Amino acid sequence: MRYDMIVIGSGPSGRRAAIQAAKLGRSVLVVENRLRVGGVSVHTGTIPSKTLRETVLNLSGWRERGFYGLAYRVKKDIEGKDLGARLAKTLDYEIDVLEHQFARNGVQTAAGAARFLDPHRIEVAQSNGETPEFAADKIVIAVGTKPYRPAHIPFDDHSVVDSDSLVAETRVPRSLAVVGAGVIGLEYATIFSALDVPVTIIEPRTNFLEFIDREIIEEFIHDLRKRGVNFRLGCKLERVDRDGQGWPIAILDDQRRIRSEMLLYAAGRVGATADLGLENAGLSTDARGRLAVDAATFQTSVPHIYAAGDVIGFPSLASTSMEQGRIAACHAFGAPLMPAPKFFPYGIYAVPEISTVGLTEEQVRAQQIPYEVGVARFRETSRGHIMGLESGMMKMLFALDDQRLLGVHIVGEGATELIHIGQAVLNLRGTLEYFVQNTFNYPTLAEAYKIAALDAFNRMPAVCQAAPSEILSDRLTTPAE
Repeated sequence: MRYDMIVIGSGPSGRRAAIQAAKLGRSVLVVENRLRVGGVSVHTGTIPSKTLRETVLNLSGWRERGFYGLAYRVKKDIEGKDLGARLAKTLDYEIDVLEHQFARNGVQTAAGAARFLDPHRIEVAQSNGETPEFAADKIVIAVGTKPYRPAHIPFDDHSVVDSDSLVAETRVPRSLAVVGAGVIGLEYATIFSALDVPVTIIEPRTNFLEFIDREIIEEFIHDLRKRGVNFRLGCKLERVDRDGQGWPIAILDDQRRIRSEMLLYAAGRVGATADLGLENAGLSTDARGRLAVDAATFQTSVPHIYAAGDVIGFPSLASTSMEQGRIAACHAFGAPLMPAPKFFPYGIYAVPEISTVGLTEEQVRAQQIPYEVGVARFRETSRGHIMGLESGMMKMLFALDDQRLLGVHIVGEGATELIHIGQAVLNLRGTLEYFVQNTFNYPTLAEAYKIAALDAFNRMPAVCQAAPSEILSDRLTTPAE
């Protein structure tokens, strides 16, 4: 059978590409190697990890401990079945919504493993042993990634796990070692820490999350250390042994030994491209199985084949993956596209959350932009007092010459929701004046925007404290440009 477009994978980028192409009146087939659609995002990635986080915060009473003390619990003994119940219900709902979207837009689906036969044809190995062939004028590769599992790590999917097997068998270990201080490792490490599980984070680099403002990371580390999380930075994992009970022991290159009931290996992911037969389509990947694409169109080196989502690498966010899929479909069929906004937010669903948009202080310094910083602590807001927040902060950067907003960085409760105010102002080229002159609902955490803006304003030299409308330059490019 022939289609206008075949999409391999039904995660955020694949579903958005498929639905966009269907809305343009094109025939679309989505191939998913799982029995149900949703991709990594729904089955093992974004939705499971965020559902697990919300379940833990609710059952543990985490958000109420500021008032009722560290011993406060909503449920005294939290077990794996408590974590899994909400997860199963959420996944079923997400899949139902996606299947309805496909049906409503006339998108056809096929369950099975896709493999290229040539640049326009694929075969799909189905569970019943059949391998039907399909062809398309345009193809989008949106297969996502899978955990990197080096051969020297003795994975058993019970005591030594990756992020996929951790979700598949939800349980609460007595102690946890996490190898890798990337987004995934930190999210799971802090989620289990909220359950009062002793956690040790092992990371070969001396820094982590380098794309986040350093002051935010320092605040984040300080918060975790207060909770008893141990960091072993600058330490490389050499091997994993086991003790007499079968518990894993992480042996580090400095010969320190970390014993825990469970070890989560979260040191990177690889593109799920090994079995796609890319060589038959004239494509190749890098060492981590990722595809290179044109940054504006998401075309691979074969012009009619596109790739989007985690399989093309950074930033590997569900939100950006959706836009990549949409853009790929529009470009494939010549649909007009509005210019993409310059800045998009990053959200890290750790406990506490981290979210950021725009330039970090390190980037502002590197570009030699005269600037000032404003900071607001959540405990300074009335809403923060009501919620019992003891930590959390917002950091804003403004250019001195025209008071234009350069970046917003937040760590704390609701960071991933709050960031969108800063995102809107940043992309609309707004200034400090917006935050100072506008009224925010009271009491809300959003008041932190005004507090931080006033903090920056009060630090500015007197010559810069005139109303921005009086000193705003005619510069048409953003500071980053």
